[in-house]
Amino acid sequence: MPIKSSFADSALSLKQQLGQKLMLDLRYFCQQGSSQRCRTPLTELPDELAKAISRYDIGGVILFSENTQNIEQIINLNQQLQQAASKSKSGLPLFISIDQEGGRVARLPRDVATSFTGNMSIGATYPEHGTYFATQTANILATELSVLGINVNYAPTVDVNMNPDNPVINVRSFSESPDEVAAMGAAQVIEFEKNGIISAIKHFPGHGDTNVDSHTGLPKVMHSKEVIYAQDLAPFKQIIEQHSPGMIMTAHIQYPELDSSTLTNVDGKQMIKPATMSRKIMTDILRDELNYQGVVVTDALDMAGISHFFSPTQAVVNTFAAGVDIALMPIEIRTPEDINKLDALIDSLVSAVKTGQLDAHEIAHSTQRITSLKHQFKLNALPNPINALANAKHIIGNKAHRELEASLALAAITQIRNNNNTLPLKLGADKHIHIIMPDTRKCMAMQQAISALSSQPLSFSCSSLQGFDPGEAQRNINQASIVIAGNATPNQSAVEIGGMDDLADNPNFALNNAEQPKALESLLKMAKQHTPTVFISLRAPYDIAQFGHYADAVLASYAYNIDVDKNELVSGPAFTALAKVLLGQAPAKGQLPVTIKQSKSH
Repeated sequence: MPIKSSFADSALSLKQQLGQKLMLDLRYFCQQGSSQRCRTPLTELPDELAKAISRYDIGGVILFSENTQNIEQIINLNQQLQQAASKSKSGLPLFISIDQEGGRVARLPRDVATSFTGNMSIGATYPEHGTYFATQTANILATELSVLGINVNYAPTVDVNMNPDNPVINVRSFSESPDEVAAMGAAQVIEFEKNGIISAIKHFPGHGDTNVDSHTGLPKVMHSKEVIYAQDLAPFKQIIEQHSPGMIMTAHIQYPELDSSTLTNVDGKQMIKPATMSRKIMTDILRDELNYQGVVVTDALDMAGISHFFSPTQAVVNTFAAGVDIALMPIEIRTPEDINKLDALIDSLVSAVKTGQLDAHEIAHSTQRITSLKHQFKLNALPNPINALANAKHIIGNKAHRELEASLALAAITQIRNNNNTLPLKLGADKHIHIIMPDTRKCMAMQQAISALSSQPLSFSCSSLQGFDPGEAQRNINQASIVIAGNATPNQSAVEIGGMDDLADNPNFALNNAEQPKALESLLKMAKQHTPTVFISLRAPYDIAQFGHYADAVLASYAYNIDVDKNELVSGPAFTALAKVLLGQAPAKGQLPVTIKQSKSH
């Protein structure tokens, strides 16, 4: 059943409708295929991809950090993408989407754009500031995205983090309180959309109580229906009622209490449907019960929670059959030859409609939701490229934005303990500070932040948890007037650290990830004997239960972003905020947004 597009005179054919329902990633592209995996970042649009976007009426793309190098390049790429879309038969503009949540998940370069300290730091400010920081950060993120030509942000994350071992959400969640998550989430949705950015809240029906990362496996949530409705679903329900977002993103998670029905996977085995493929969850609950009328997009279909169990075509068919509107990253396109996969995918989807696996009326209705959203946000009104560049340079990462980033970082710092008035630190001239950090860059960031604010000359030494000489560490701790130890859990990936330099520097004392907590514990025990010690939880504050009791003072910062400056100064808003609190130049006013069990703090 063809439908009329609000952008073009011609009705959309079935193939065009299906093209609108695909959101492609363009992370890497290699002109020549080879046996090696393609790892060349796509920073401008090659002809072959431009033609594919026009030919198949592709509905949208997602950008990653590989695609976003600097302001001019991002604007040019987005212009090229929209030009390709304007040459399609329908002339429909693209959704150009990104994960710019702030904090841990930021795809724009941190030294260029404002990335903030993330949701849990916003949650820590809620008792004192309410939704002020949720609103202000969304306003700045939206303003910066919009001048670059990006129009969809997969944010905010409204998962309620109830599981200390959650490897993937943790500090991406505002809080463990569903009502607080809903309040801050709604504030962000309103602000994003007021500023022309379509907000996609995630991950429906909730990713907050999982201990498996759906990028690497398929989590299962065993909550009762009552708990699911009171906790996991509650923020989605409240936000839909208050200010329904343009998009909602699905979770690749099994929820047997919501839907225990099964489907056949690629190995011919029956398995409980992940939420992304559950009609009961995506249509009966989200559409009919919660009355959500907007666009539903899958989480990336190349994640192991889906790709281990289904072929790309099966995954898209199952997703569309469940009532989801857009398949995100349905197939990998890395070379010109891969474009044939798109042809094959669309042909398979057309035959799924012809054989009745997919309903033609539903596909048409789904496409109408997509085109209405594009129309509502006026995605076809493109700025003039010359004005866009001047405007973007004036707006992105400007002084006012950086000031708000610094204010949030400081307002979030939480003091959990301060025995013997350890804080503020009493630092006379030439005092020695020993810093223990997950890696050398964080030692440098802490050192530079303290040095910049201290009126006295100080000396510093460092133990990196990636590798240190125990004898030297013992000597440094013995000579120190104060030990400042930081930890970031869950473990970082090499990508977050910024490389494996520490291991190269000191191969004899390299420590693997599993040994690092034990090493930190041994260093804290050494310090506890006679050196005042401050422990800082740099990410999810649950690690305070394990390490906090070794320290005289305990702080939480929820973030450790490092912005590398041109002149090799290494610091970031969280380290500057910590230094202000450590030196008594500002109070720690944040409050824990999650419960820490078995902590010996008082």
